[in-house]
Amino acid sequence: MLRNVDVLIVGAGPSGSIVGALLNKENIECLVVEKEHFPRFVIGESLLPFCMHAIEEAGFLDAVLANQDKLGFQFKNGAAFTRGKDKIDYRYFDFCDKSSVGHGTTFQVRRGEFDKLLIDEAIKQGVDVEFGVEAKEFDFTKDENGYITVTLNNGDIIKTKFVIDASGYGRVLPKTLNLETPSSLPPRMAVFTHIEDNIQEPLYDRKKILITTHPEFEDVWFWLIPFSDGRCSIGVVGEEKYIFNRDIISSQNIEEVLQAHVYSAPMLKRLLGNAKWDTPIKSIHSYSANVKTLYGESFALLGNAGEFLDPVFSSGVTIAMHSATLLAPLVARLIKGEKIDFEEEYARPLNVGINAFRTYVEGWYSKKFQNIIYASNENHIVKRQVCSILAGFAWDVSNPYVYKSDQALESLYQICKDEN
Repeated sequence: MLRNVDVLIVGAGPSGSIVGALLNKENIECLVVEKEHFPRFVIGESLLPFCMHAIEEAGFLDAVLANQDKLGFQFKNGAAFTRGKDKIDYRYFDFCDKSSVGHGTTFQVRRGEFDKLLIDEAIKQGVDVEFGVEAKEFDFTKDENGYITVTLNNGDIIKTKFVIDASGYGRVLPKTLNLETPSSLPPRMAVFTHIEDNIQEPLYDRKKILITTHPEFEDVWFWLIPFSDGRCSIGVVGEEKYIFNRDIISSQNIEEVLQAHVYSAPMLKRLLGNAKWDTPIKSIHSYSANVKTLYGESFALLGNAGEFLDPVFSSGVTIAMHSATLLAPLVARLIKGEKIDFEEEYARPLNVGINAFRTYVEGWYSKKFQNIIYASNENHIVKRQVCSILAGFAWDVSNPYVYKSDQALESLYQICKDEN
């Protein structure tokens, strides 16, 4: 079958559903192709408050609020951090107490159900979506009408004026067009699952993601992301040489490895002592990625298809959603005949937040940011500014921890080091 559309979107995750909905509002004819059938298991369950702006702009917020109880979305208002073996340090950030203006709360979600909800809402709005279909071949040579050609795995031929890659970890166009470049971050792995947590600790706050530093390896950490129905996502992140360190864990069985690491952390052992490990363990390797360019004459990359840093501050889905809101109006203008400077209007603005997030990811693994988080003396103004970053407001250039992130982090680290 031969079909003409204005824009082909590859991938129906959050960035694909949001960009599709926003283009549809501009009367741009879109086709979304998704190789999987929803719902499907995927991590990235801890949203940031900044995500709510994109969800609202796309017209999805009412559906999210209406389905939060049914789908087990956990109301989220902050992030908590713990470390230590004999003495436990605990710090938390209240996302409502931040310097940036905007949403202060969000949700922790099972991404399978959440992503399906978003794309279903896009379909209700009029976006055309085909599941179980993969974009296989791309010919960016334009015909006399300005269309390029994409061949799907079912044999269909799509003539389109623009391709948006929202394929996430699939990274369809970076692989096809040889755009991938090494990440500035070393290769790490994540091992994770969902469990029935049976947390009975009365003071435990399910409204916050819990990030725990490994008691033996400071650049290995755990996430504990509760859902509202007594289950949670649990994972460990670090370089493979630490995850499978034989001095700590003799087993190479992935299930035993994850549980052994989790129960080596006193806080997690206390919280998850009665947990039921009832879901197969999954892992991803060398997930950090970068590209030579985020756009071309007839394509652009969204979110993880362009660059993925690290899961430590839940930046992935935030970047994906924000990139969709940045790109959609530009593509709409392009389809309507305007000339667009994607470098100035898309890549540079998007990289403001990506670079800020990168500063704090690198600072986490260098221990500088960890030492700031656990500093004994807190400056409330500074904490509110740092809290804005953790809440996802990495594009708020009025915040010095955004527009001068490297210098600001280093200065704050030196102050905290001297005070301690």
